[in-house]
Amino acid sequence: MEITKTEKIRKKLHEIIYEADTPFGKLFDLFLLLLIIVSIVAVMLESVATIRLIYGQELAVIEWIVTIFFTLEYIGRVIAVKKPLKYIFSFYGIIDLLATLPSYIDLLFPGLHFLVSLRAVRLLRIFRILKLVHFVGASNQLVYALKKSRLKIAVFLFSVIVLCIILGTIMYMIEGPESGFTSIPMSIYWTIVTLTTVGFGDITPVTPFGQFVSMIIMILGYGIIAVPTGLVTAEFMSKDRTVHENTQVCPNCSADHHRDDAKYCYHCGHSL
Repeated sequence: MEITKTEKIRKKLHEIIYEADTPFGKLFDLFLLLLIIVSIVAVMLESVATIRLIYGQELAVIEWIVTIFFTLEYIGRVIAVKKPLKYIFSFYGIIDLLATLPSYIDLLFPGLHFLVSLRAVRLLRIFRILKLVHFVGASNQLVYALKKSRLKIAVFLFSVIVLCIILGTIMYMIEGPESGFTSIPMSIYWTIVTLTTVGFGDITPVTPFGQFVSMIIMILGYGIIAVPTGLVTAEFMSKDRTVHENTQVCPNCSADHHRDDAKYCYHCGHSL
């Protein structure tokens, strides 16, 4: 069957926009990353009053140039795939849309302009753009380890919450309102801050027994930090470390994470 001109254009567009292992695709995506960084820096600078006063108009122009490019890019991504809804409702599709909308929303609802900082999430594409296969494989292993250990972590967090409630109540009974522990919720807040080794210092126990209990909570904090790390690490080590996947995207259904030796999409069977 002869390929139509429209199909050729769509295929070329897909190669440039979606494929990170082609020269044009890598160049396009690196340019995209540069625009994302420029946009984020512009928003950060605009939040500084003195800079906004002097260069506010220039920063606004930069922001709209980036927004227009993102809009055209989003439309191109929708056109380049045979099943647009698959991309639109995918993780990256939603992120790309959220990165495009803030500037338009700001026209209707002033004050929401700084939502463009959401564009930082688009930097996740660095794993695909630079074709860091080892990092792609490592990220897959990390996701696998988190999924396998999620129940253990949930039980652990529940136990920590119960412990904080108990210790917070004890500290409320020991110290009382005169030391800043005005209520049990406030005491629980202090316990969580102390247990996580943050230590804001806004509330401090003054009685010897209260200080003794606070030392125990601090020591427990170091032990508690190590538990979820150990759970995830154990699952991570048990996963096969061999990297089998690449960054190729199916032009038909937009499925990714294909094996290095794959010639056809694992999801729809379309040739890669």
